[in-house]
Amino acid sequence: MKEFYNDEEFYIIKERIVCARIDMAYIKQLFDTNFLEYASYVIKDRAIPDLEDGLKPVQRRILHSLFEMDDGKFHKVANVVGHCMQYHPHGDASIASALVVLANKDFFIDRQGNFGNIYTGDEASAARYIECRATPLAKEIFYHPKLTVMADSYDGRRREPVLFPAKIPVVLVMGAEGIAVGMSTKILPHNILEVLEAEKACLLGKRFQLFPDFPTGGMVDASDYRDGNGKVRVRAKLDTSDPKRIIIRELPFGSTTESLINSVETAAKAGRIKIQSINDFTTDQVEIEVKLARGVYSEETVAALYAFTECEQSISVNLLVIKDTLPEVMTVTAIIKHHAKQLVKILIRELELEKRELLDKLHQRTLERIFIEERIYKAIEKMKTAEAVQKAVIAGFAPFLKEVGSRGVSEEDVERLLKIPIRRISLYDINRAKAEMLEIQARIKEINGHLKNITAYAVGFLDRIIERIRADEEVGRGARKTVVGAFEKVDVKEVVKKDVELKYDRETGYLGTAVTGEILAELSPYDRILTLRENGTYAVTDIPEKAFVGPRAWWIGLADKEALGATIFTVIYREAETGYPCIKRCVIEGWIMNKEYSLVPEGAQVLHIDRRKEFSFTVHYTPKPRIKITKEAFKAQDYAVRGLKAGGIRLAARETARVDAGGRPGG
Repeated sequence: MKEFYNDEEFYIIKERIVCARIDMAYIKQLFDTNFLEYASYVIKDRAIPDLEDGLKPVQRRILHSLFEMDDGKFHKVANVVGHCMQYHPHGDASIASALVVLANKDFFIDRQGNFGNIYTGDEASAARYIECRATPLAKEIFYHPKLTVMADSYDGRRREPVLFPAKIPVVLVMGAEGIAVGMSTKILPHNILEVLEAEKACLLGKRFQLFPDFPTGGMVDASDYRDGNGKVRVRAKLDTSDPKRIIIRELPFGSTTESLINSVETAAKAGRIKIQSINDFTTDQVEIEVKLARGVYSEETVAALYAFTECEQSISVNLLVIKDTLPEVMTVTAIIKHHAKQLVKILIRELELEKRELLDKLHQRTLERIFIEERIYKAIEKMKTAEAVQKAVIAGFAPFLKEVGSRGVSEEDVERLLKIPIRRISLYDINRAKAEMLEIQARIKEINGHLKNITAYAVGFLDRIIERIRADEEVGRGARKTVVGAFEKVDVKEVVKKDVELKYDRETGYLGTAVTGEILAELSPYDRILTLRENGTYAVTDIPEKAFVGPRAWWIGLADKEALGATIFTVIYREAETGYPCIKRCVIEGWIMNKEYSLVPEGAQVLHIDRRKEFSFTVHYTPKPRIKITKEAFKAQDYAVRGLKAGGIRLAARETARVDAGGRPGG
């Protein structure tokens, strides 16, 4: 290696090092910036729904496309996808699949054709074969172009909604699931009528509570729902009226007939349940027949189905939404309260907009009536310039300014009046014009009344939506499908049969299921065992096929925390350095699987282990000259129970030969 550099070489090397550092700093900054932009994009523009309208961007663009294309008729899904690609900068396949999912929610898109089956998991037909259109409910909830904030599309050629002014908490009605960068959301669907009733209760200051409702039916235990941020347990609905077969009538949320059947077959192959056959007769209703084996009956098989198959599942919930452009974890109650306030704001904006439009219309009709009835148009016949015409019209309205009102007559008003065709002037019906103006004035008065009693108006709006949905209950939009109730969790260890024989060969010291020797217990495959060896060490393991534990294992038993928590282990041992006897009483309450622990200090010799709460024992000391007392009796219950890591209590300051405690070693 070169050790000396001249000045020129030194400065060149120094410059290269500085440039390398600058390049690395630039690259790091570039990576950080790009990653943050990508993470923000995935969170806000793809995976997480917005609180305001409950939609992800692709869903919002699909509905916007349907509103733009709406002519009352069905549209080919392929055409809708093509139209939506003007707004969504991704492939047609992702738009088509999102449209099918949204349509299968059965709220905002009418379907025609094969859109798949939510029960069986069958996919929809190709986009060119199926048709759809926006429902009246979707238009009522979302569509209001004059109140919707618009932005340029990704290529700047068109305008798309930033957010729809949604009048109900759509995110709770439809539910949502998405995985973003560093965060995810899992929102369960709720019954739309119950959501609307909760929003009404919130407006009226009453209490409310919501639980999930799933399109596949089934049962749900929402005792740990925690207002949308806990977990629920869902179950299939089982028909056990026939003792020799079980019919699955409804699916738990998140399962299909195919996945549930696979789970039943897997459990049967593993010996968890005994069945003869399983058949799927599902069409528009779920019907899975499970025929049981000879000697097995439905009542005793139900618990095993819940324990070992998808007939029961636990679902963790995380109610994450985009609120004011930022991700936020909310509760169901908070969302209802937010949307109750949002509904009032939207209705106020609608009423005020309608009022402004009616006032404009009333002003125009007043000017038209005066212009025609008082023949003001006659004053422009001799005028030669546009300016003179305009002044003549304005001058003609001077005697009628009280009727015109404070707005007066603007240049735009004059231009509009001058464009009235002669035919319309000749056919003008003064009485009909006055009747129309009276209707407008009556509507303005009605709007003013609604604005003064906006809460009652909002409740009335929700009542109208509820009535519309209840009218569609025949197609299942309004009726609750999932039964809410509490059910006890099935303990797998209690359901599975204890038919695994644990054997111990005391001559060879081997323990396990493949060992020839004494049968210690019959256990289930899910049980764990605690082995306490002669040197005072113990470990908790799964049931071994064959493992060496030594020919003098003190105790081998079921590692059940509840049972062991009530068991006091008494260990009498001899200290390594002094040979003095010590006693240690403790409880084994916790452990790490397959990790070895010791009840006695390193080097100590175990003399006796016992599991009896009360017993007497005799310590025999090592004989020595001029020592007359060679043994001494003690009671184990006289000594306190201490922690596992605590040291033993010394019984005597004399060397010990052995201990007699009566009974079997190990209790």
